[in-house]
Amino acid sequence: MGLGNKYMDETCKDLKMAHFLSQNWLLNRRHALRGMGVALSLPLLECMQPLRATETSTRPRRSIFVYLPNGVNTHDYEITSAGADYKLSRILSPLEEHRANITPVSGLYHPNAFGVAHDATQTWLTGAKHGPNDRNSISIDQLIATQIGSQTRFPSLELSNQGQPLAVSADGITLPTERNPALVFQNFFTEPAGGIGQQRRRLQRKQSMLDLVLEDATSLSHKLGKKDRGRLDQYLVAVREIEVRTKRTEEWLETPRPTIAPDVASKLNRDIELKRLGEYLRTMYDIIVLAFQTDMTRVVTFNTGNEGTGPSIPEIGINRDRHSLSHHNGDRELLQQLTRSDEFNVKQFAYFLDRLSQVNDGEGPLIDSTVALYGSGLSYGNSHGTTSLPLVLAGGSALGLKHGTHVDYNQQVNDFAGYGEGISVYHRPANPQAHFSNLLLTVAHRLRIEAESFADSNGIVSEVMA
Repeated sequence: MGLGNKYMDETCKDLKMAHFLSQNWLLNRRHALRGMGVALSLPLLECMQPLRATETSTRPRRSIFVYLPNGVNTHDYEITSAGADYKLSRILSPLEEHRANITPVSGLYHPNAFGVAHDATQTWLTGAKHGPNDRNSISIDQLIATQIGSQTRFPSLELSNQGQPLAVSADGITLPTERNPALVFQNFFTEPAGGIGQQRRRLQRKQSMLDLVLEDATSLSHKLGKKDRGRLDQYLVAVREIEVRTKRTEEWLETPRPTIAPDVASKLNRDIELKRLGEYLRTMYDIIVLAFQTDMTRVVTFNTGNEGTGPSIPEIGINRDRHSLSHHNGDRELLQQLTRSDEFNVKQFAYFLDRLSQVNDGEGPLIDSTVALYGSGLSYGNSHGTTSLPLVLAGGSALGLKHGTHVDYNQQVNDFAGYGEGISVYHRPANPQAHFSNLLLTVAHRLRIEAESFADSNGIVSEVMA
């Protein structure tokens, strides 16, 4: 869409304005956190030093996690050779131009989420168990946001074109998502009507209402049974999350949003029907690039479709949803359509990498300072296979990531039978030690999140470490 940098010169002064809060929350460097599925030895954070000392901060580190529902046509997705001489499969071929900036990773799985089907979305970024008596844990994006989110107006951005979330708070509550590109653009880049005074009054009224809700709920809690108290507590966690976001919005009122050129705004500030899926996805990707470029946020999750449905693609003649295509039962026509759907979605992700490569943040292209993870919590959707997940890691060369190879944990075991032996690799891990949480932990490390572990991690993916 040619967003370019033409509006950046006139807005950089606004973007460099420091936002100073009360500093009574400074932490000791030796402070450590345990729980939430992680063990943290905290790095040197903003909250450990006076804020003015961070005005000459280093290049921002950004991350985005993009989800493709219902797995893929594994036959047309598989890369059968590991190392630097691999050949991209048909489905991944749209990424050829970005070969130097991507690493396909095969053979990873979530042991805790083994066999989870339509709930795979909820555990993709958490690695938590997901049963009727299990509580979800913090997702990797929110772990990152807890440490770097204070540096931007929005700690994180949660997008989903059909509403199903990826992000999970430290309390195990999924975070609400936005599906309308126009509303995302307006929230990020349009000053609310009425000026700062009216905005503050609205926020204060909202805060008062939340206080009343919390007070009444606390009183009600003493009159409820154990199960109802549990449900109420979960509700209150969500209310408190809104309260925190409301207070944060008020803290940023005095900091103006960046000014966006009218022609750029007109391309992004609009409603797009999902039946024009390519245009919808590219518009969302452009908004994400703009959010990174203007440093409005540094953490994004984007779910490109619900696990139980998944969008159809009428623009290329695919009128069935991804869920029904993934349950193909070996039907050749449905398999071909699933492959075309996979190719189409990967092509849109390639467009996103194009945009990250074209836009400069002042020190180089955004792709060098952005870690992007693309993939699914299912591999073989027809029978709900959840091992050897389809995953592509991209970007982040300035953050200590290296690319150019296919990392295949399946082929690292001596008794691997190969990909030509059917679909067993997608229902039983060839390499039981190849935990997906290792890759999530590696991404966190590249964002300078000094977690010792995450979920069920048992190491890092050293193959992508520069």
